[in-house]
Amino acid sequence: MSAIQTSALTKRFGDDVLAVSDLDLTVESGEVFGFLGPNGAGKSTTINMLLDFVRPTEGSATVLGYDTQEEIEAIRDRIGVLPEGATLYDRLTGREHVEWVIETKGTDDDPDAILERVGLSPDDRARPAGGYSKGMSQRLGLGMALVGDPDLLILDEPSSGLDPTGIQDMRSLLRSEADSGTTVFFSSHILSEVEAVCDRVGIMNEGRLVALDSIENLQDEAVGDATIQIELESIPDSLALESIDGVRQVSLEDDVVTATCVAPSAKVDVVRYLDDRATVTDILSADTSLEELFNQYTGETAESPDEMQPEEVVA
Repeated sequence: MSAIQTSALTKRFGDDVLAVSDLDLTVESGEVFGFLGPNGAGKSTTINMLLDFVRPTEGSATVLGYDTQEEIEAIRDRIGVLPEGATLYDRLTGREHVEWVIETKGTDDDPDAILERVGLSPDDRARPAGGYSKGMSQRLGLGMALVGDPDLLILDEPSSGLDPTGIQDMRSLLRSEADSGTTVFFSSHILSEVEAVCDRVGIMNEGRLVALDSIENLQDEAVGDATIQIELESIPDSLALESIDGVRQVSLEDDVVTATCVAPSAKVDVVRYLDDRATVTDILSADTSLEELFNQYTGETAESPDEMQPEEVVA
């Protein structure tokens, strides 16, 4: 059973705004799935339809096998959600927030164990959340999402406000959740984190799903130059690498050959060609980055997290 399944999912706002168009998406159980796209691409609207905060205009969706419009209570019992900009109660301590979720869900979780897992110290747990930094608030929100050992985590910008150590902790926690069988579905503007942790990604642009695959497969299919460096024991008198289909430019420095190819597939031909004519001692291949893929599929340049404005979440 898939964790998330949508079929022709569509949402219009009024006559002029098509927020999500004919979305067919499958997220498999146990995978870490990155949901990407520029502001206004339809990511938050999709998440809101999965949580039944917004009803689709057309199409359907299931979460953990349950219909999102008919069985939402069953869904909410089995998922954890960290929304973008989640609101905390200023007067409640971190521990009281988690205790409230435990009581609401009717679980027997240990609140201190959860808060320790997300990196909040005993002193932090006892402080009112009104004095939390953005990073501490994000850690608390994640802890609240973990209550009940959910089968699916839906996280909107989970690394927002975290320092580098916090981002590393988040990455480790998400992988640990997936290894234990939990499906992780998250949107993020921090593409390096998506690249480091995700099994597959989906890229939205102008309400449509424009790419869906593993990052490795998307890199193999990428349009644009790919670079490979091959270190040789010695450079032969004649290489003639430009004769290989797909090789656009070649440079030599010491015993290193750098070939710029019009497609990633040509890099294999370069290695084979050189291996037949010299002794290859090292290979360094520069794959297309997720940021470059993002730009190719959306026509936009990914900005730093501080420059991005969050999409409006309709609740």
